[in-house]
Amino acid sequence: MILTRPELNSFLEVTQSQPHTFLGMHPVALKRRRGVVVRAFLANAKECAVVPLDAAAGGASKKSFPLTRLDDAGFFEGFIPVREIFPYALRVTGYDGAVRTVRDPYSFWPTLGDTDLYLINEGTEHRLYEKLGSRVLTHQGVAGVAFAVWAPSARRVSLVGDFNNWDGRYLPMRKLGASGVWEIFVPALAAGVRYKYEILGPAEPTPFLKSDPCALYFEPPPNNASIVFDLRKTDWRDAEWLARRAGTDWRRAPVSIYEMHLGSWRRVPEENNRPLTYRELAEQLPAYLVAEGFTHVEFLPPAEHPFDGSWGYQVTGFYAPTQRFGTPLDFCALVDALHTAGIGVIVDWVPAHFPRDAFALAGFDGTHLYEHADPRQGTQREWGTLIFNYGRHEVRGFLTGAALAWFDRFHIDGLRVDAVASMLYLDYARDAGEWVPNKFGGRENLDAADFLRYVNNAVHTLYPGALTIAEESTSYAGVTRPVAAGGLGFDLKWNMGWMHDTLDYLHLDPLHRRWHHDKLTFGMLYQYSEAFTQVFSHDEVVHGKSSLINKMPQRDVAARAQNLRVLLAYLWTWPGKKTLFMGCEFGQTAEWKFDASLDWHLLRYPDHAGLQLLVRDLNRLYTGTPAIAALDNDPRGFQWVEPDDKENSVLTFLRFSDGSALPPRSPLPADRSAQTWLVALNFTPVERDYRCGVPFAGEWREVINTDAREYGGAGAGNLGGVIADAGVSAHGRPHSLRFRLPGMSAVIFCHSQYVA
Repeated sequence: MILTRPELNSFLEVTQSQPHTFLGMHPVALKRRRGVVVRAFLANAKECAVVPLDAAAGGASKKSFPLTRLDDAGFFEGFIPVREIFPYALRVTGYDGAVRTVRDPYSFWPTLGDTDLYLINEGTEHRLYEKLGSRVLTHQGVAGVAFAVWAPSARRVSLVGDFNNWDGRYLPMRKLGASGVWEIFVPALAAGVRYKYEILGPAEPTPFLKSDPCALYFEPPPNNASIVFDLRKTDWRDAEWLARRAGTDWRRAPVSIYEMHLGSWRRVPEENNRPLTYRELAEQLPAYLVAEGFTHVEFLPPAEHPFDGSWGYQVTGFYAPTQRFGTPLDFCALVDALHTAGIGVIVDWVPAHFPRDAFALAGFDGTHLYEHADPRQGTQREWGTLIFNYGRHEVRGFLTGAALAWFDRFHIDGLRVDAVASMLYLDYARDAGEWVPNKFGGRENLDAADFLRYVNNAVHTLYPGALTIAEESTSYAGVTRPVAAGGLGFDLKWNMGWMHDTLDYLHLDPLHRRWHHDKLTFGMLYQYSEAFTQVFSHDEVVHGKSSLINKMPQRDVAARAQNLRVLLAYLWTWPGKKTLFMGCEFGQTAEWKFDASLDWHLLRYPDHAGLQLLVRDLNRLYTGTPAIAALDNDPRGFQWVEPDDKENSVLTFLRFSDGSALPPRSPLPADRSAQTWLVALNFTPVERDYRCGVPFAGEWREVINTDAREYGGAGAGNLGGVIADAGVSAHGRPHSLRFRLPGMSAVIFCHSQYVA
């Protein structure tokens, strides 16, 4: 035996951290004899021989060199008196007599180079998913799968799976220098096999199993194994969409987002109430969104997660679309179908925290690798989860790589970043003395802010036209300011203050609204401090908060629907982009349930069908006048007419279009109209004979009246429009309109002025 007994025991006892130093073929000199030694550690192997590969003959030669079995576990060793290392295979005879010829995983060079490892450790390897995880590829002319994982404090890492009976003795991985990366290439392995990493931590006496942090696909709970998946066969048809996206400035374009949960939009009651698959969604969802006039869809986190009740917000597979609805290729098909229909795709992304599940990131290599060791920094008390260590380069690289992978692999168009406030403040959900100040003694998480700047800059640099949206609920300055100007670099921010004020107001009995009129006007004080999207999200229709329609104070459904129509008109006409959670567009009455379908049967009833039609028409008005949307986040696009009519609970304002956003003059007939909206919102059931000052004479068309019969209203209106009373001033403007403002209704007038 050439191998020493302690060296052999390191394999048998599974403590060997440099298996490639011993396994495979190595030059050796024995008592003046030069040659090579070959070692192999094989499961269920009775005999093993080395078979030289004859390149000229295109396969294995007839000559072979038997190896000696050193242990019944399947450890073999043999000396071959040749001058140079040569390509070879192993001919293995099992205890059942079956013979197989395999390539030796320990005969291959690493699949990662020094530059790869440097960038991984620096946190700047933007295509991390092409370095770590499992990758189906051809290496040194041989097809197989490369595996790599970052576990710097591990004493040993083994690849286990279907291919070696989940036995950590047989595929120990090599540690690549001081990088903390462990790697192995397994020839002949293919997509579809399940695997995990068996890790021996720095202090633990026994190893533990972890799924692959960069895996592309997973098996369902409770086993949660990673699955090798080959995504190279994706057949995309969305080149035209991506080119158009790259040339779009979304701050100056209409953005109307349909927020939805993949598992509860529609289900199949005939098949045990299962959710639709990605492929079934690809057949149904694009047509619905196009019909309703939305520009984008936003998926609650589609990344892999073990617990349905987390809605996807407790992620364990940051690089993997959840297996609940199909494969990664199926998810690609859904995105492709949406793009083909002209719908952008935004996904909720959760870099703020991760769950404690033992199979995933928590204590990954036996240390606090991805999270802070100090619970005052590393524990998210509000949700019982763990907080990423944003100051660690490899952690920043892991998260940045995950964000970019969704754009590169799955062609998404934007990220809505969850719980940004919890990232930005060290004292978030903590009492005094329970948090660690930053180096300046403040409460701001400087590392998290730097990370957000970094990832936003990377997304916008590598994927022009991509959107990043912050769910940030505080007054943190510069969330949507460019990184170059010292901001965080998001394109948009959820307007949580406007949402809460508006819902608080609408929850009041109309008799009492006059005393709280400032809730409708206060938002304009900070409206242009950030680039906002107004939002009524999933968070407002769960946990006893009631559905959006049932937040309205009226007793009967018709009156609540009437009130909701005003609210929806307010959302679509207030400056800023639009985000609405699924079901709210037709007045879902029950609170949202993650494991049940929306109540589509409600569309049989006029009130609900009318709400759906109103959202459709509001979207068509909004997307059909892009010059209005161009000033969504520009104060030039808004003027109050009368903000203080609290006695009547009426709110009136003007929305202006941007002439520079109009198409250039053409020899063909072209609409060169600078459009202006007059919006009048009546939040009481009392009809008003109302007068508003306007800047232009002529006809003002009534383009939306929420009291129209088609929407479920009484049909009180203005016969399609009103002619301004020229020279009759009001509200400091030279002209005015006198019009009928139905009770609990919104009326939108549009004036078109020709631009030379």
